[in-house]
Amino acid sequence: MTVIADRVVDRVPLPQDVRVLIVDPDRGEAASIAETLAPEGYRSEIATTVGEGLKRVEEDGADLLITDLSFDDGSGLRILDAARARVPPVQTVVVATHSTIESAVEAMNRGALTYLSKPVNPGELRAVVRKAFERLLLERTNLDLQRQLETRYGFEAIIGASPKMQRVFDVVRQVAPTSATVLILGETGTGKELIAKTIHQNSPRRNYPLVGLNCSALSESILESELFGHEKGAFTGATQMRKGRFEYAHKGTLFLDEVGDMPIPTQIKLLRVLEEREIVRVGSNVPIKVDVRLIAATNQDLEELVKQGRFRQDLYFRLKVVTIRLPPLRERTSDIPLLAEHFINDLAAQHGKRIDGLTPESRRILSAYRWPGNVRELRNCIETMIVVSRGSLLDVDDIPESIRNAPPEPQTFEALAGLSLEDVERELIRHTLAVTEGNREAAARMLGIGERTLYRKIKKYDLR
Repeated sequence: MTVIADRVVDRVPLPQDVRVLIVDPDRGEAASIAETLAPEGYRSEIATTVGEGLKRVEEDGADLLITDLSFDDGSGLRILDAARARVPPVQTVVVATHSTIESAVEAMNRGALTYLSKPVNPGELRAVVRKAFERLLLERTNLDLQRQLETRYGFEAIIGASPKMQRVFDVVRQVAPTSATVLILGETGTGKELIAKTIHQNSPRRNYPLVGLNCSALSESILESELFGHEKGAFTGATQMRKGRFEYAHKGTLFLDEVGDMPIPTQIKLLRVLEEREIVRVGSNVPIKVDVRLIAATNQDLEELVKQGRFRQDLYFRLKVVTIRLPPLRERTSDIPLLAEHFINDLAAQHGKRIDGLTPESRRILSAYRWPGNVRELRNCIETMIVVSRGSLLDVDDIPESIRNAPPEPQTFEALAGLSLEDVERELIRHTLAVTEGNREAAARMLGIGERTLYRKIKKYDLR
């Protein structure tokens, strides 16, 4: 058992693959350390030179490194540098024959967890190595979470094969590696927050926080306190100092959703922050430097708000360095089957059900619906269908009644605006193939063309 902060907790079990590398010019000393750790379950390997230690760390890898610093063939600090360079870094403990304050400080600067002098107390060594091991597990967990985050918010997390979404992808790829301010426009439910997360996760700031704030339904005073923080006693109820979102997002990204609802006085202060790169907490006169990338989003027409005097023109121009317009789902209906399949795979696992897909008729109804709530509404619909379904295929009866019985919308050319004739033809064929679940004979019949003609166009447009 291990005592942590006056609590007794179970000791974390050792995984089978933990490797301890002991590098010491005295093989006998190294063997003694290995024997001390053996009862704890550690598997140890021994090296007696800097060259051999470097080779083991760089080529073979290790989880925990215990090393002296004085060798005939060089300084053990080189081994520390090699251990720190690995991802995740190798946890290191220095056990030195000749210890000085200077060498201890240098070792700690090179990444050593701690510095022990010989002869080493066995109990102290086991406790230090246990601490290093627990830190190793934490870093492994953080690395796994980082990889999951990169998978979740990589470009593959944005579902869409339509030309309009491909253009969005192109802009996101171009803007993500920069620090440019981004304005994301789109109706509610189109995925503005997902785009912001994707930009941040694919930027140089991804190892720092992404901090979000919804600007709607917040009074001016509360919004300013949330953005810039406040000092103790700045207003009634301010019983202690509080950092704002800008400070929390330092070196990272701040995502301001529904920025069109921000009061004019707060807009003025936000513009000043963007220009001067510093904030002043409410109730203070001391400026604080901040390094923050700003991504703003709104479902409103900011240009119209500017004309009405409800949004400052100078802030609007400052926000729209790069503008990303997300199309509503009704303008990319060919993406509906892709999104539905993605949600089925994700949500069926969450609810512990096996769902193989949609029936052709349910797919047709979903593709014909206008989706005023956009992608968010589609996701909720799919989740409802999964929950109520009694079979492995989602059928018409599983579709919520409000969607299933919705009157057909008149067809418009809204979704085709800005597309070339080839884009229109590609989307028409893609959508028809989606509705017929890839049945080329049925698709050709619906399109009024021969099956061989359809096959040539599928090949031409690289449709799968």
